Amino acid sequence: MEPATNGTTQTKVDEEQARRAKRAALKELNVHHAGLEPAKALDSSLKRHTALIKRMRQSVGLENREHILKDIESLSLEKYVDEIVGAVAEGIMRCKTEKDVWSAVEIISALHRRFPKTFTPGIISSVTTAIAPPSRALLATLTPEQREKEDSARVARQRPVLRVCAELALVGIIRDGPERSGGEWIMKAVRDLLSNDPSLSSLPLLLAFLKSYSRPYLGIVPPQASKQISASSEPGTLSEAASEEAQTNGSSPTLINESEELVEKEIRDRFKKMCEGYFDNVAKKLVIEHNRLQDQDRKNHEAYIRSGEIFEDRQQAYEKMTKSYEKLIGSCQSLSEQLYLPMPTLKSASQKSESIQIGMNTGSSLLGGDSEELSSGGGKWEDEEERRFFEEIPDLKDYVPWSVLGLEGDGDGDNEDGREKERKEKERVQEEVRRLEEELAEMKVGEDGTALPNGKAEKEVEEEDADDVPTPTPGTPKESPSTTPQLAPQGPSQLLTALLARLPDATNRSLIDQAAVDFAFLNSKAARKRLIRFMSQIPRNRTDLLPHYSRLIAILNRYMPDIGTEIVASLDEEFRYLQRKKNVVKELVEVRMRNITFLSNLTKFRVVPPHVILHMFKVCLDDFSGTNVENLAMLLEGCGRFLLRSEDTREPFSKMIELMRRKQSMQHFDQRQLLLLENAYYQCNPPERAARQVKERTPMELFIRHLIYDVLAKKTIDKVLKLLRKLDWADAVVQRTLHKVFTKPWKIKYSHISLLAMLTYDLQRYHPAFSIGVVDQVLEDIRRGLESNLYNMNQRRIASVKFLGELYIYRLISSGIIFDTLWTLVTFGHPDGRPLPGQPSPVDMPDDFFRIRLVCVLLDTCGMCFDRGSQQKKLDNFLTFFQLYVHCKNPLPMDVEFMLNDSLEAVRPKLVQFRNFEEASSAVDEMFNVALQNAGIARDIGDADNDSGEESGGEDDDEDKERRGGEEEEEDDQTQPDSPIDERAPSPEAVLLKSSSTLEHLGPTEEDDAEFAKELAKLVTDTSADSRKVDKKTALALLDTALPPPVVRKKRNEDIDEDEAGAESARDPSVMNFTLFTKRGNKQQTRQIAIPAESALAVQTRTAQMQDKVEQQHLKRLVLNYEQREEAEELKALESRSRQGPIKIRLAG
Repeated sequence: MEPATNGTTQTKVDEEQARRAKRAALKELNVHHAGLEPAKALDSSLKRHTALIKRMRQSVGLENREHILKDIESLSLEKYVDEIVGAVAEGIMRCKTEKDVWSAVEIISALHRRFPKTFTPGIISSVTTAIAPPSRALLATLTPEQREKEDSARVARQRPVLRVCAELALVGIIRDGPERSGGEWIMKAVRDLLSNDPSLSSLPLLLAFLKSYSRPYLGIVPPQASKQISASSEPGTLSEAASEEAQTNGSSPTLINESEELVEKEIRDRFKKMCEGYFDNVAKKLVIEHNRLQDQDRKNHEAYIRSGEIFEDRQQAYEKMTKSYEKLIGSCQSLSEQLYLPMPTLKSASQKSESIQIGMNTGSSLLGGDSEELSSGGGKWEDEEERRFFEEIPDLKDYVPWSVLGLEGDGDGDNEDGREKERKEKERVQEEVRRLEEELAEMKVGEDGTALPNGKAEKEVEEEDADDVPTPTPGTPKESPSTTPQLAPQGPSQLLTALLARLPDATNRSLIDQAAVDFAFLNSKAARKRLIRFMSQIPRNRTDLLPHYSRLIAILNRYMPDIGTEIVASLDEEFRYLQRKKNVVKELVEVRMRNITFLSNLTKFRVVPPHVILHMFKVCLDDFSGTNVENLAMLLEGCGRFLLRSEDTREPFSKMIELMRRKQSMQHFDQRQLLLLENAYYQCNPPERAARQVKERTPMELFIRHLIYDVLAKKTIDKVLKLLRKLDWADAVVQRTLHKVFTKPWKIKYSHISLLAMLTYDLQRYHPAFSIGVVDQVLEDIRRGLESNLYNMNQRRIASVKFLGELYIYRLISSGIIFDTLWTLVTFGHPDGRPLPGQPSPVDMPDDFFRIRLVCVLLDTCGMCFDRGSQQKKLDNFLTFFQLYVHCKNPLPMDVEFMLNDSLEAVRPKLVQFRNFEEASSAVDEMFNVALQNAGIARDIGDADNDSGEESGGEDDDEDKERRGGEEEEEDDQTQPDSPIDERAPSPEAVLLKSSSTLEHLGPTEEDDAEFAKELAKLVTDTSADSRKVDKKTALALLDTALPPPVVRKKRNEDIDEDEAGAESARDPSVMNFTLFTKRGNKQQTRQIAIPAESALAVQTRTAQMQDKVEQQHLKRLVLNYEQREEAEELKALESRSRQGPIKIRLAG
């Protein structure tokens, strides 16, 4: 098959060559005819000169071109050159379109030829000033909003000026020197605009420049469109050719000779390198902005989780950042398309976070296994970032002098004292935990689910309830001594005030660690008291600060233990106060949340002793109702995982959780409380889940997958082909792996599917059976997708159809398979292969538009190849039916409609689309009528008088049969199935014989039957004249009585044939029904007679019917297959001329 190129690309190339020719001709005039004196006398009228200058100021575009050029040739203009320069510079800024720009260039060229020494330097100076970059000092005085407006206005002014300057440099007016173009001048102007532009405000100017002048200034042309390979190409050589093309030509093949270029090659290369470098900088900025946006989005999400809302200033900043990012990515995409460079890879949202996130990773049993098993299930921390936050705490000794921390000498004595204190503290904690375990052991669960504590605990609760004074109010500062110079020096006090003021902004590890170091330098008793007081007055809605404040306390607590002790005591006292105020629910809900969250974070930093937090759990379990349910849920979410997986608290905390689960099952809670408890429980103790099984693959499988999925590219396809050929193709495992990889195109990049088809074509020279298997599997996948129609398979189906089109491009399949697939896509699953509006199909509903996408993908891939000969007619016929299919659907979504219009415009730019279903149906009927007439089959006009229901059914049958008849003309060796759901596409003969309407018209007409019967009766009468003396009148009378009337004969065809087809086979297949005609007077009557099937009359009749049917089928096959045989002979002749013909995949006819 002849290679076919994309018409759009060819049109662009032709347009660029036409523009180059115009520029070259104008440059010839400007260089060799500049300064010549006019041949005729010139007019010096002031009025005409004034009108010309005014017209130039208005515009030098296309609307004023003829008048201005005429005045330039007829007026003297010597005294008005300076005014003309200003007017032309002003008129250039009003040029919007390409025609306006070229009109301005022609006007400036005409003035240049008249006044090369006075006008040309002036206009060059004017445009140089017009496209100069803005003053940085001026921009620095503007606000961001004013600067944005100024940049927009500047870009609008400079865009037409830059385009005119680019044209002037190509036509020889702006020049770098004698015998040189103005490419260097333009490159310097563009470089000045782009340099020192951190906001990328001049990027639209570069895009406008590249859109029109990338070919002459950079040497960039559009890449060649997809086309079918030549029939003379040899399999096994495409990969090498593609690799060489990618390495040598890249995306810039040469269209014309270097001598015809308007810009020097050295300037083009430098200009292109400069633009590519600028694109790299834009891509880097895009990646940075993308990461910033993702980070800001993550922070907003965390803030929303913490506080339930996103503050307005943060939201506005995010929206502004998003708008800037969208503008940047759009510009980068446009620049990538103009330079034919790949877009940078943008990573997905980062999973890391500086703050603590709540979630579940893996699960472990409550008490099962040792610490290693718990660690393997996720450990105390949900991820590595959380572990570093809570465990990797800096030591102040490494940052602060020992003397500031109160450590003297070498610290040995202090270390011994510290170890002794730690030992005593540990013993005390163990004693407290043991006491709690005893209390838990004595606790019982009553019948109503309430806990029954022992007497001692009950007494303590009563004492706590009776203790009302003093009760500090949460969130209100206590009375503090006034800060005087005697308590704290003025300098450190101010520093401490500044430090405390910036703590709310310290929302990451580095800032809070630095704050701890700064506080260590300000360490004093008064400073510690101020810090403790500050920590007790955290705003109730700023729970996001608590993890970081807890880290600050943990860092300081090692050398300033009074800070941790005082804060824990304050929180414990607040917790007891909240327990006494259990009835106050709404007013103290934020206070409770802050208290529990603070305690949970301090517990994970080991600032809160274990017995304290366990005691709080016990208090909540004692009164397991109301607000204590929420307290328990928050404690479990905050530090339950940590306590359950810590060695010293695992056993007592496990017993508490078991007790909580038992009480939860026995007590009645509302749905919200049950949900809180369940979420909290599974948060700290996730259920066990089996690890995801990783599929084990052999090294050979991994190597093959690596070649196809990772290495395969246009530059490396030759290497991949050689490595694949070196594999052991005799090994069944290797063949099976290759078959899997080659038949799953959805697993590779969409742009690499064509390379996979190229590999398949190259391998068919050495392993033809492999290529046949690949093609067969792809067809099976497409068919399976039509039968199942699963949404999650859509991406695979698109890739398979794309791969099929690429296989045709590389001559692995014939056009018949492509047309067979196209017809299958629009008829499969519809009754008689004819879609109708509102007619539901289980596999193709009216609101399912995916098949339209599949057809568009196949047309976009290889539709441009069907642009001549019989294949053009085949595609036109399909597009007619395809429009009928589209009108059977619901109104198309916007994206599907755009895709459809683009695909149709690409294959048939002048196609007039039908506006409604009626127009499309009429066109399809006409197409089928023409196809049947060409096949020699006449349609029965008499059926048009039937009722609407019979007419509709008949049309469906005829159209179905004629569509298949048309396909016999259009396709090489394949046809559509009559019932796509039940069977594969049968042979063409079977398809035609299935249509009852076709069989109806294949036999002789009623007139032919009557004439034949009369001749037969006449013959019988003549031959039996000797044995039976019957005169001519009697014979004719006998003939008339032997023939049934047409009405009776037609009724017999409609009714009796049905009885023969149904009644004989269903009720009694051993008999055959005959119709007996009798005559009583002038009235003829009919009667059914059942004759045994074994009788001679029945056997002879059946034999005659079968012989007639076989003869009719043979004649019909000869007529319909005539064109197929013709095309097959042409195809064989074409194959014989090829060195290696393509693989032909044909269905058995």
